Amino acid sequence: MRDLSAGPRVLLKRLRELMAEPLEPQERLDQIVRQIAQNMVAEVCSVYVLRADGILELYATEGLNKDAVHLAQLKMGQGLVGTIAASAQPLNLSDAQAHPAFRYLPETGEEIYHSFLGAPILRAGRTLGVLVVQNKASRNYREDEVEALETTAMILAEMIATGELKKITRPGLELDLTRAVTIDGDGYNEGIGLGYVVLHEPRVVVTNLLNEDSDKEINRLADALGSLRISIDDMLSRREISMEGEHREVLETYRMFAHDQGWVRKLEEAIRNGLTAEAAVEKVQSDTKARMIRLTDPYLRDRMHDFEDLANRLLRQLTGHRPRTVAEGFPQDAILFVRAMGAAELLDYPRENVRGLVMEEGAVTSHVVIVARAMGIPVVGQAAGAVALAENGDAVIIDGDDGKVHLRPMADLQKAYEEKVKLRARRQEQFRALRAVEPVTRDGKRINLMMNAGLLVDLPQLSESGADGIGLFRTELQFMISSTMPKAQEQEDFYRSVLRQAAGRPVTFRTLDIGGDKVVSYFRAHEEENPALGWRAIRLSLDRPGLLRTQLRALLRAAGGTELKLMLPMVTEVEEIRAVRDLLQKEVQHISKFGYELPRKLQFGAMLEVPALLWQLDELMEEVDFVSVGSNDLFQFSMAVDRGNARVSDRFDVLGRPFLRILRDITRAGERNQTPVTLCGEMASKPLSAMALLGLGFRSISMSPTSIGPVKAMLLGLDVDQLSLLLNEALDDYRSHTSVREILAGFAQEHNISV
Repeated sequence: MRDLSAGPRVLLKRLRELMAEPLEPQERLDQIVRQIAQNMVAEVCSVYVLRADGILELYATEGLNKDAVHLAQLKMGQGLVGTIAASAQPLNLSDAQAHPAFRYLPETGEEIYHSFLGAPILRAGRTLGVLVVQNKASRNYREDEVEALETTAMILAEMIATGELKKITRPGLELDLTRAVTIDGDGYNEGIGLGYVVLHEPRVVVTNLLNEDSDKEINRLADALGSLRISIDDMLSRREISMEGEHREVLETYRMFAHDQGWVRKLEEAIRNGLTAEAAVEKVQSDTKARMIRLTDPYLRDRMHDFEDLANRLLRQLTGHRPRTVAEGFPQDAILFVRAMGAAELLDYPRENVRGLVMEEGAVTSHVVIVARAMGIPVVGQAAGAVALAENGDAVIIDGDDGKVHLRPMADLQKAYEEKVKLRARRQEQFRALRAVEPVTRDGKRINLMMNAGLLVDLPQLSESGADGIGLFRTELQFMISSTMPKAQEQEDFYRSVLRQAAGRPVTFRTLDIGGDKVVSYFRAHEEENPALGWRAIRLSLDRPGLLRTQLRALLRAAGGTELKLMLPMVTEVEEIRAVRDLLQKEVQHISKFGYELPRKLQFGAMLEVPALLWQLDELMEEVDFVSVGSNDLFQFSMAVDRGNARVSDRFDVLGRPFLRILRDITRAGERNQTPVTLCGEMASKPLSAMALLGLGFRSISMSPTSIGPVKAMLLGLDVDQLSLLLNEALDDYRSHTSVREILAGFAQEHNISV
């Protein structure tokens, strides 16, 4: 072959002209392979496209038998073409037929060709097809020829991705880009959503692939890299980021990649071969991802996500693209796909249009999950690779019950889920019919069914669900979705609005529970080895009394003339309650002094979440007006289980004997001290575990609004005294190997109770 130093640039220029011409897809493909063959002085150039059924089909060829187009086929991993597609790496052979993977396709007439160079057609690391050149003479293709073929394959990837080849795809067949995919994740909020993908931070679509001036593009790249490095250094220098160990580790990795000279050389090489700076970033990103995605080392696979995020940042620098919040033409049935997301960002979207949330990261306790739950949106987390596999507008089903995401689902699966949604809707209609029914058990016990809330968007569900009131109002959510610390007047207005919309029903405000995993951007926390056990909630508030006094003052003024119920989170010693009571008394005196109206009734309570309080139960009950058990944290701390750790979060059962005995001790302490005891947490949201709570003596439980109907349906058929006898007997039986969960399920089945 002749010297190809200028070849790639000439080829790319001609391909750019071809892409702009008004040609039919097959004619455009035929001309592309002809141009590649001429430019590389190859006797054969062929394009194989991957179908949804895993078959690589010959779509165009120059040099092989034209009659084989759309007939010649290879499976993934079969033959040289299938090997390239499966490995996502080029293959350069001087004697193709000697390679063990060679597969002879008689219909193509390729037996006379010896030299073989094939490159995968990649997009976002996914193989969409294979581009091949062949020659009769035995020779190895040079590195610049391999690079030229990979660059050309990138243009074909965009042609496939735009859907242009659908016109020449045989009826009944689909290309791989439209293949149905099921992604397994973790169900963070139950429910089913049917709709269309909306990428929260859509990939920057590079439309300008080919450059006019390589030097100019290299300068653009250098400028963008400089800005990127400065932004990362700036983030690392901020005190609040420096104090966050995990965030710092990620940013240090970004900085390492951003200064990696090998990466920069690859980008510059792609530019010199004729690509624009942004096209070079996309090509190198796709090549790297295709290699790294096959690694088994979990650490290296995590680094792949870091690299991908960094490359996307660089693309945004080059294109001036800024992440959008709500797109124009937002679909009526949107399923948001995100890597990670803040609570405020979710609230930027029109609530009535969002049908689900798919997250690659996050945990069930993430702020955004709490908000999504309040909005009644099904959530699937830890859905690895979801963002890269999805395209804006793809049909999708999210199953928050099973933790599955069905992307581009088959028609029969779509129909099955539509029926499932209809069934759920009918059940919800039945639950809504119970809205006005008093929650009284079969043996006459009145149960208070309260709902959890934290935002104004939650409050309409108070009436819709038929809840007796709000058993847990998370005041920190107002702080988490604000970019600055809410002022005293803002807090007061917010709490007054909550009480007004509650329309006389009781609202229990939990004082600020920030710190730990609940980081607010404007509040500088200290780096901690284990934040969940560290400086958070009441500990933080007592160390920053000005913050707590401002909130107490806002609550007292907002509740003037009405009833105020407030409780303290994460109390460890009764002395902490006394310290807050002293601050509260000072605020009462301050408000009285300036003539403001005080609440006509004030109830002061504490949350029981820390096991140390189990040895202060009688002292605790005497000190407060009520106690609320935070079952999520109490279970986590009692069983030494991190709820965000998938390996251990399901290891122990909340309906196991140890934890139920703890809860029984708490209710008994409440009875002997005549102190009301309630419970808020995930336990209350499931009919079976809620049934156990009633059997243990709880008469007030707080849950998500959507759970009130199912729990009410359960308790209407329940004889609590009969259940209590059975449950206490099971908890006192130290020799039994039958699980309490099985005993409860058997009782429900025997008495026809809906759980």
